[in-house]
Amino acid sequence: MSGNPGPPRPAPRPAPRPEAAGPTVPIRRPDAVPLAPSVPRGWHVAETQPIPVVPPEPGMSQAAEQATEQTQVIRPVSPGKPSLLKASGSMAIATLTSRITGFLWKLMLAGVIGFAVENDSFNVANTMPNMLFELLIGGVLTSVVVPVLVRAKKSDADGGERFVQKLMTLATVVLALGTLLAMVCTPILTWALVTESDASNRDLVSAFAYLLLPQIFFYGISALVGAILQAKQIFSPPAWAPVVNNLVVIATIGVYVLLPGKITLDPVSMTDTHLLVLGIGVTFGVVCQAAVQVPALRKTGFRFRWQWGWDSRLSEFGGLALWMLGYVAVSQVGLWALTRVATGAAGGALSTYNYVWMLLQLPYGVIGFSIMTAILPRMSAAAADGDHAKVIDDLSLGNRLSTVTLLPISAVMTALGVPLAVALFTTVKPELLEQANTLGLGLAVSAFGVLPYALTMMQMRTFNSLNDARTPTLIMVVMTVAKVLMAFALPAVLAPEQVVFGLCFVNSFTFVVGWLVGEAWLRHRLGPLGSRRFLVTLAKTLTASVLGGLLAWAGTLGVDALIPGTAGAGTGWLQLIIGCVIGLAAIFGLMSVLRVAELQPAIGRLTGLLRRR
Repeated sequence: MSGNPGPPRPAPRPAPRPEAAGPTVPIRRPDAVPLAPSVPRGWHVAETQPIPVVPPEPGMSQAAEQATEQTQVIRPVSPGKPSLLKASGSMAIATLTSRITGFLWKLMLAGVIGFAVENDSFNVANTMPNMLFELLIGGVLTSVVVPVLVRAKKSDADGGERFVQKLMTLATVVLALGTLLAMVCTPILTWALVTESDASNRDLVSAFAYLLLPQIFFYGISALVGAILQAKQIFSPPAWAPVVNNLVVIATIGVYVLLPGKITLDPVSMTDTHLLVLGIGVTFGVVCQAAVQVPALRKTGFRFRWQWGWDSRLSEFGGLALWMLGYVAVSQVGLWALTRVATGAAGGALSTYNYVWMLLQLPYGVIGFSIMTAILPRMSAAAADGDHAKVIDDLSLGNRLSTVTLLPISAVMTALGVPLAVALFTTVKPELLEQANTLGLGLAVSAFGVLPYALTMMQMRTFNSLNDARTPTLIMVVMTVAKVLMAFALPAVLAPEQVVFGLCFVNSFTFVVGWLVGEAWLRHRLGPLGSRRFLVTLAKTLTASVLGGLLAWAGTLGVDALIPGTAGAGTGWLQLIIGCVIGLAAIFGLMSVLRVAELQPAIGRLTGLLRRR
């Protein structure tokens, strides 16, 4: 990452490593690399190298999630502690559980309040605390705090205790003032995000926002406590805390179901029991997410005391923090554009878009996360050594592994988008069939973006490993300009009920833009990237995926022919199961026939990583 973290301290050079012979060379764990005797095992790379090991917060907006992933830092592993890959295996399980439970409560919410103005209003209001938290302090926390904490722990006589107290004091004050200011400015925020139309309700958005904006403070405390724990090599509480949040929200929706009637829209009342239960319950989930980590922090001997004053070590990372804040701020502009357009379209457009994005995130969040966790330590080590050839090899390997695992899933999601949505949503509530069909079509027209998203994120991490936080921000500027221009053009070329499909497509196409721009920038920085090998893998996998996707779609038509009449949950599940079996079997069978070399290594890395948990 960029920035000036004080006098440079060169990372110890590892013993020479053999060049990668091909895609079947196993990824070596960072702590297995021979180091100089004076350097603890697991400390091969600089403390600020990026690697994602903590799942995003539940309910986090798309832009905030991208910013969080792009700014995660490496968590060094000390002697006697679990290895990085073992810890990362546990994080993969936590990520999967968090995403499943997060989607479950969103699914339940749709079953309870539907896809119309109530759901859209809640989604807009629930986006506000995530956006403002990232702008206020989130980007700085994720990009700066952990490496500074590690340095303080190593260099300070008290193990960094006084520094941590100062940091928590400062963060608490900033978060409290920011939360209060946001609540005062709620009407302005609502006006900025919501287009006035028959499909929106600004009063309901504002009412929800007053109850949900306190999440800013507790998101910040959760992130800070998690950072302190991770600096102490304690990974589980921060990783599983979002799951606790999701479970609290699931219980909240259970209470909501027991209430008679529904939310009053005209007039909107802050004393409405439905409004209070949903708003307070969701915010209480974030409170629990922060609170559940406190006992683990106390077990380390930490006790909070007010400590006022500025620590100069935070200033050393000023350049890095500014670029990270720029990245976050630019990404929020894209989110603002999508929200404005969605709230002015047909009712439920924003909720549909959000559900599509969550479904697209499931394969990336688990598979892409696991691949990058395995690839990035050695990429960071090579970058620290100035070995750009090895960085290129690792980037190519990561791209190829992502291709053979994510592209088949993308093809199946394209073919089975409607059966998948129908199966999930009509199981919760049969009356959601029409909305499920809309959501399924949105998924089908945007599933192509799963792989470009993974490739774009891999490129971002490559720049970070080269200590470059500036270029990812500039790439995000290009992506956001494309997203904003295309999003605002949609209402002029599409009917209101079709805008949601355009939004889903635009979001995925933006990652294609990011991938191509990142590729050009990396070529300028590193020279030829050896793309021929990647393109061969891509061509073979794409051929198999298209043919397998067509067979999966044919399977759904066969079920339709055998079971005439209106589709429902039973038909949806049958189409989904048959389509997945036929489609995935055909895709991976064809990939084997086409001799896609990365197929077996990709499966081996994923299963091996999960075994290390």
